Amino acid sequence: MITKTSQELPHPYIWAKLNWTWAHTFILLQFSLQILLLFPAIGVFRVPMRIASFALGLFLLVWLPTAEKQKHPATEPAIIVLAIMLLQFCLNPYINSVTAGLAQGAMYLAILSPLFWVRGLKITPKAFESLMFLMWGINTLSAIVGVLQVYYPGKFQLALSTAIQNSAFGGEDLLITLANGSQVYRPMGLTDVPGGAANSGLYALLFGVVFALKNKNPILRIAGISSAAIGLFCIYLTQIRSILVLAAISMVVLAVVLIRTGQVARATAMVSGVTALFAGTFFWAIAIGGQSTLQRINSLFAGSPQEIYQQNRGGFLQNTIENLLPKYPLGAGLGRWGMINGYFGDNADLISQPIWVEIQWTAWLLDGGVPLIFAYVFTIYWACQTAWNIAINRKLGDFALWGGLIFAYDIGVVALTFNYPIFMSQGGMEFWLLNTALFVAANHILDQKPLEDV
Repeated sequence: MITKTSQELPHPYIWAKLNWTWAHTFILLQFSLQILLLFPAIGVFRVPMRIASFALGLFLLVWLPTAEKQKHPATEPAIIVLAIMLLQFCLNPYINSVTAGLAQGAMYLAILSPLFWVRGLKITPKAFESLMFLMWGINTLSAIVGVLQVYYPGKFQLALSTAIQNSAFGGEDLLITLANGSQVYRPMGLTDVPGGAANSGLYALLFGVVFALKNKNPILRIAGISSAAIGLFCIYLTQIRSILVLAAISMVVLAVVLIRTGQVARATAMVSGVTALFAGTFFWAIAIGGQSTLQRINSLFAGSPQEIYQQNRGGFLQNTIENLLPKYPLGAGLGRWGMINGYFGDNADLISQPIWVEIQWTAWLLDGGVPLIFAYVFTIYWACQTAWNIAINRKLGDFALWGGLIFAYDIGVVALTFNYPIFMSQGGMEFWLLNTALFVAANHILDQKPLEDV
């Protein structure tokens, strides 16, 4: 039986041997909830299933004890973020509804919750590596399914999200035309959303590259390189350019970290290998995806980065700065955008009507105004700074490479805030879980001495 004071799963000896913690269970349950949505009979319960994935973080926050001695440096600014949410709920007169406001605040708490409950777990370096291996395996499997969906149209097609089926286009706008003329949904992987394999592909790439760098075992190296190639292929075929850019940024940052820490040989091997991967999988993707894939990728080079961004998501950032910021400097009221508004909102009041959101910066402004933007950016800064400190800490030995990976991933996620409200999604929870788990494992190596004091 699990007790309130348990930090790990039942039968401690067995689970310790497996280096298993509640962080592993959390990732596995998130994956299981996603898999359940692929069954048509369960897919109709999409809303409660999605809510359950965030409620799990709240449950662990209440159930598990915390450790006061190893607070992640981002913890205190995160508390400020939550305090701003409370003030918005109590004082902002433009809240959409009490239910939507509570749901929005709970969403922020759930996404930030790993900062609090993960730090109470006994995450050793081996446990952290097994957590990375678990995420690598799950996402590589999803990316492999994405490849099969393209090679064998219809045979590996899973249930389509009911939300997409009920949309105006019914999912037809998410079809791609392959080189052989057949039409398929953008690779979904083990998700119910066309293009969902792109996220799995990103993890397969990131973790695959690091596993290839860390392990001398040729089988593991080949497995890492293969998963990276499959992941990149999925990213190309989904035609989600933001994930492709994020992947490139993450690889560049990881190379910079390796050079900064004097691992020139490793950096050289990584750069040459990743360059070959990007080139090789590009031709592979074009051979299968045809002209539609080629045109989509080429559009990234049709102008300067500023011009390309302005033509796509730049308008949303411009509107946020020029129109929404002067109107809502202290927030527009909770529950006025996204699925929270769709699920829980009451839009009868013309003053608190829904506002369209496409990027994270708009979401922060609407939910808490300028104070929330500064508080959340400061929270993210400490996550990045901590990962960087771990990456360059020579006392951590080869474990520091994981710090380099997480730092590279963090920078990529920061870039993604200009394209998508990542910190209001499961991706936001994963961000805080990975960063906190890294911090706890690094402190374990340093004999529980606070990282910031090293």
